Amino acid sequence: MPVSSREWQLTSRPVGEPTAENFAFITVTVPDPGPGQVLVRNTWLSVDPYMRGRMSDRRSYTPPFALGKTMTGDAVGTVIASQAPGVPVGATVSHFKAWREYALLDAQHVKVVDTALAPPQTYLGLLGLTGLTAYTAVTDAAPIKQGDVVFVSGAAGAVGSVAGQFAKQLGAAKVIGSAGGPDKARRVVADFGFDAAIDYRAGDVLGQLTKAAPEGIDVYVDNVGGEHLQAALVAMNDHGRIALVGAISQYYATGPVPGPSALPLAIGKRLSLRGLIAWDHEDLLPALTRDAVAWLADGSLRADETVVDGIEHALDALLSMMRGANTGKMLVRLAQD
Repeated sequence: MPVSSREWQLTSRPVGEPTAENFAFITVTVPDPGPGQVLVRNTWLSVDPYMRGRMSDRRSYTPPFALGKTMTGDAVGTVIASQAPGVPVGATVSHFKAWREYALLDAQHVKVVDTALAPPQTYLGLLGLTGLTAYTAVTDAAPIKQGDVVFVSGAAGAVGSVAGQFAKQLGAAKVIGSAGGPDKARRVVADFGFDAAIDYRAGDVLGQLTKAAPEGIDVYVDNVGGEHLQAALVAMNDHGRIALVGAISQYYATGPVPGPSALPLAIGKRLSLRGLIAWDHEDLLPALTRDAVAWLADGSLRADETVVDGIEHALDALLSMMRGANTGKMLVRLAQD
């Protein structure tokens, strides 16, 4: 029988920081699957910074959310009805129809995941887009070399916390993280194994970075942009590499944001600055899975989660994540039977 599904829609495009007035929480009826389709009861939803960009109607690497339509994003769920022979009822699958309790999908748009290898929500974090972004940053965009000094901004967040740990596994001599507030900075070292951490809320990011890395830095994984990118350019050693992952400090800007004044240093230092979108690097997923599962098993890798319960609180999870309330991956856990 058709099921009722509670879902989130974007109803207006925010200027600056989104508010509840930009969204609607609705109930719809989801029909039974037709030939080649599956009906999925979502159990976990991913909440990610790039979603803010999709709220604006401008060209980007992913299409904007359509007004008056249910939002999309990464999710994991259980197949409860199927007319697709390769995706049986009871299978756990990942897909891109989040922000709803039930999703009707063509079978080619779901991926059966191995819950014996890792818990379901891991495929939204460490073994999903989050982990792939971090892995691509330190193996491809700004590959780690033995003995490197590495700086990671957003180091208590989903991507940053694992990027720094990956860097250590790949031979970095020192990994420094930046986080907001003394508690998060402490956790970057105590929980995620970084060698040092700075608290950007204390100010003078460059001064703190110079103190933590007097020898300079060789690699910077940029999740923040702004003052962090400026500081990294100044602190970079010759032939340094920068992976441009995100610029969350600028996501609420209402106009053009000037570039870092230190950018000309990239010429004399012969720096490499490379942007990356994880979806371009799905070929790295097998290597990520192999390495991450092994490092989790031997205890050398930790992937924290901040969990918010209930589809009705998904918007709260997104807005709080954008304000830095999470440590590790922000997830929404839907009510279970």
